[in-house]
Amino acid sequence: MHTTSLGGLEVSRIGLGVMGMSAFYTGAGRGEAESIRTIHRALDLGVTHLDTAEVYGPHTNEELVGRALKGRRDRVVLATKFGLISHTGRPGPDSSPASIRLAVEGSLRRLGTDRIDLYYQHRVDPGTPVEETVGALSALVAEGKVRHIGLSEAAAATIRRAHAVHPVAAVQTEYSLWTRDPESDVLPALRELGIGLVPYSPLGHGFLAGGIRSLDGLDAADWRRTNPRFTGGNLERNLRIADEVREVADDVGATPAQVALAWLLAQGDGIAPIPGTKRVARLEENSAADGTRLTAAQIARLDQLAPASGDRHAPPDMEVIDR
Repeated sequence: MHTTSLGGLEVSRIGLGVMGMSAFYTGAGRGEAESIRTIHRALDLGVTHLDTAEVYGPHTNEELVGRALKGRRDRVVLATKFGLISHTGRPGPDSSPASIRLAVEGSLRRLGTDRIDLYYQHRVDPGTPVEETVGALSALVAEGKVRHIGLSEAAAATIRRAHAVHPVAAVQTEYSLWTRDPESDVLPALRELGIGLVPYSPLGHGFLAGGIRSLDGLDAADWRRTNPRFTGGNLERNLRIADEVREVADDVGATPAQVALAWLLAQGDGIAPIPGTKRVARLEENSAADGTRLTAAQIARLDQLAPASGDRHAPPDMEVIDR
């Protein structure tokens, strides 16, 4: 597995998002042994970048990662997030310094570690200036509890304000062949500032892998059953994207998932997607995208794909991104 730099933090070019092992997707929370096998196999394949958050579960995903990494902690770059759970009793997102202090201690305990390699603000807190939040994170870096800091779903102007207080290593946001939003403002700002980009849901919540043609087979509580891109006829309209990716994959001799990930990696250095899975076979498929090469013509063909139909989140979730 090749590596890349996220603002000076070296990670595998393809990481592993572990959220779905505990929350939101079909099969989440079932079969912990399988999830732990997948994490161990990731390390064997050279996947060094694991991504979780205190809100996944809540808390159970960090606990799962902590159990999986027992005796293996030094082999990974461990990323987690705070801010969607208030530790001070305040309603809504809470990235106040007091809440961060409590959040980091809980994450360290659950993860079974003495430091977090990359600590993200999960969503921008409208009630706390980002300068105060980053000031508190800077203090944690000085204490050795956090090595690098990050932001998730922040607007370019907010990223600049944060970076002026303390270097931001990475910004996490949704970016894929059906979510191109970062290209307008966020990605240019990251390039200018030397900040890495960590695309989450790089496979469009599994859609770009080509196996989802309807909602049949998804658990009743699966998050995609209420997501605008999978409902209201949008799933059917978006099949054109999956079909185009599959055609390119057939030309390359790869899977659609590998092509979708290879397209992201072709966007330049400092981009490290974190496809999520709990299955070893899917992990191996995704990791092999590090060796998948697209021609300039194939990249141009994918670049021309029309935007996906439907917002990427439901209205309440759209209100808390790009702040």
